[in-house]
Amino acid sequence: MSKVSIQVNDRAFSIGCEPGQEAHVQKLGEAFDQKVTELVGQVGQIGDLRLFLMAALVLSDELASARTNLAEADPAQTAASMEQIQRQASKALDDAAQQIEQIVAKLS
Repeated sequence: MSKVSIQVNDRAFSIGCEPGQEAHVQKLGEAFDQKVTELVGQVGQIGDLRLFLMAALVLSDELASARTNLAEADPAQTAASMEQIQRQASKALDDAAQQIEQIVAKLS
């Protein structure tokens, strides 16, 4: 097991994680600290426990809203968006391939 040190509300916490997950856990800690910092700006320093609980509730609410939005998303619109993204990615790859071919031709 690996350990990551994260800072939340100007306090260091050592968190265990699976090997290879250190950067991910660090980013999660930074996001949580940002939410706690926002709350401190709104309600002040009311103690770590209360701040952490409030941050967890806010993040849980955001997650629930995201899940609801995903569940209510129009599948046809989502499919059309994915097709557009795929077309753009395909064009970008074709353009890159053409540029590589031109460079190879100049070097030959």
